[in-house]
Amino acid sequence: MQMKENTCCFLGHGTINETEKLKIELCETIERLIIQEKVDTFLFGSKSRFDSLCLELVTKIKEKYPHIKRIYVRAEFPFINESYTAYLLKSYDQTYYPQNILDSGRAAYVERNFEMINNSHFCVFYCDDGNAPTTRKSGTKIALDYALKQGKEVITFPK
Repeated sequence: MQMKENTCCFLGHGTINETEKLKIELCETIERLIIQEKVDTFLFGSKSRFDSLCLELVTKIKEKYPHIKRIYVRAEFPFINESYTAYLLKSYDQTYYPQNILDSGRAAYVERNFEMINNSHFCVFYCDDGNAPTTRKSGTKIALDYALKQGKEVITFPK
């Protein structure tokens, strides 16, 4: 899947400090990306409250900007049946499984995040040391470091 210029991905910790301030700032950021940067495609992963919050906000904003697309990039289930596809398409406009992560094993989520970053011009992160895992390196931190190395336009929360 080749995107880039008009694409933004969301990556963040599984647990976040969800406040009204965060929601307002995220909504403002998403709208600014749509209006000023002409972003029309948003990529989402899973397993994170930040991902699901951003999906909720983009879905609400889609009422005002119906042309935007929400794409779920799967890290599991390379092949899915029609009923699971239909289930996913209730929340997303499209879903796909990156073929290059097929044999990634436990690294599938890290590789999926890299895929999302590679296909995005903008990357919105929720990276807060207070919510990062302490027993291993944070997948969000790995992804953030990668996005910065790739020269992506990175927007981080909390502000």
